[in-house]
Amino acid sequence: MSEVDEQLVVEQVLDWFHGAWDPDLSLLEWRERLVDSGWAVPSWSSDWFGRGLPAWTDRVAHGAIRAVGGVAVPLGGGMMLAAPTMYEHASDDVKARLMHRTLTGELTWCQLFSEPGAGSDLAGLKATAVLDGDVWVVNGQKVWNTSADHADMGILVARTDWDVPKHAGITYFAIDMHQPGVEARPIRQMNEYQSFNEVFLTDARIPHSDVIGEVGGGWRVARATLAHERAFSVQRSLALAPDASGRVIDEARAEAAEYLKTYEWYPQRAGRADLVAGRAEAAGRADDAIVRQQMMRLHSFQRASQWTADRAKAAREPGRPPGSEGSIGKLALSEVARRSHAVHTAIAGAQAMLRDGDDPLDGVVSEVLLSTPAQSIAGGTDEIQKNILGENMLGLKKEPSVDTRIPFKDVGQ
Repeated sequence: MSEVDEQLVVEQVLDWFHGAWDPDLSLLEWRERLVDSGWAVPSWSSDWFGRGLPAWTDRVAHGAIRAVGGVAVPLGGGMMLAAPTMYEHASDDVKARLMHRTLTGELTWCQLFSEPGAGSDLAGLKATAVLDGDVWVVNGQKVWNTSADHADMGILVARTDWDVPKHAGITYFAIDMHQPGVEARPIRQMNEYQSFNEVFLTDARIPHSDVIGEVGGGWRVARATLAHERAFSVQRSLALAPDASGRVIDEARAEAAEYLKTYEWYPQRAGRADLVAGRAEAAGRADDAIVRQQMMRLHSFQRASQWTADRAKAAREPGRPPGSEGSIGKLALSEVARRSHAVHTAIAGAQAMLRDGDDPLDGVVSEVLLSTPAQSIAGGTDEIQKNILGENMLGLKKEPSVDTRIPFKDVGQ
């Protein structure tokens, strides 16, 4: 299409949909039709399951399919992190073997980046991958890995060269999570959920053909994944038409319910600013001048941050890859969570600590207070986001660092 507008995309995707839709198919069978048609990722090239359309057409096509009772692409990190990273950086062989099954949801994914000893310095990772013939043997530990206990595949960064500076010695892999030598242990959080895992890799094996990008070029690929992660927001529902029915629908709802279990505490992590006004009324604090002032500061900041997010989204829709503006959004979400935490505390006082009481929302507020600290850590800490903005958007010099110029094996010696 030489000129594309939203209405034309809707018409074309629905013209295809009404000819292809069969609610009695299995979910996998339906998604195979969807992917093969090019409407799962219309912004991708026609060589790789797309139609070569602008980036915004993905959102429009998915919305049009759901609006008429159909099922679109899978929820989660496979679709939002692994697939676009492979599309941008993987070899044709990796794309041919893994991308189609990822887009259909046949393969689920987790992210194996963070390590206990590296903290926010991802490039300081020490999990190792050593080439043995045409297989990489991996040893090390990863942490804060969502869904690692049931994922089929993982996107993994590991150190493959200790004789170069830390950023240059990293390689990016796709790893089979069901093999011997991969152990995922759930982590019990202080809010009593178990969304994350620590993963122990003991002589795990990865075929050389599952390297994504170049050996030693993993930092560039990892940055692409992190950019997608900052632009990625967890969907809270499947967004199906309420009267939709059929085998496809039933299986899609079951898939979504299983996926969303992991994220059921995420609204509390974000601060639940939506509950503030109602809680103030219920507690008789709505006329308190100090509480009202805090509520308005929260509301105005939240609105401003949403406008910033909308501008970033509009900038990406023509096809520009996600950039540093994602760090602005990440910082804004952290600040909304902190301000919400403070307002809920001011309203409820000591009662905010109650998990069980006459009001069922007491437990929600308590969960907010226990969950909001995670918002400024997950997906890159606030401090890292500020470094990204300072260096990439404000043009400030990088902080002095020796370990970026010497072989990583000499760091700390």
